Amino acid sequence: MSVYSIGDLSRRTGVKVPTIRFYEGRGLLSAPARTTGNQRRYDEDGLRRLSFIARARALGFAMEAIEQLLALDKTPDPPRAEVRSVAVEHLEEVRTRIGQLKNLERELVHLTDLCDGRGVGPCRILNALSGDESIGRGIQHEG
Repeated sequence: MSVYSIGDLSRRTGVKVPTIRFYEGRGLLSAPARTTGNQRRYDEDGLRRLSFIARARALGFAMEAIEQLLALDKTPDPPRAEVRSVAVEHLEEVRTRIGQLKNLERELVHLTDLCDGRGVGPCRILNALSGDESIGRGIQHEG
């Protein structure tokens, strides 16, 4: 059985050491065994769980969703419908964000089309951002 230091885990997963400690504190990783010199020593399960968390974070899953998935992963026969539900919920959130980003892109294209970047004098982009000129329907002021 392989044993890993926190630095080994960091190098193997690309997760920074402080983040590994954060995950431990949050209970996502079990407290590792310690050497007589009080250094953390992780086993294969620790490496697997950290890899799981790192991949889930790379896919944009929220910490709460990762906690749910890890809890489901601990069960001998995880209910696939529950696992899928967590993934589908996240997919819907991603699609919503993509829609918002597409709207933002359209607005920015329109905004940058207001100015060719040549000359001096009043700037239509600055005027639009100041509210003196319409830049479209999708930009909302959040106060």
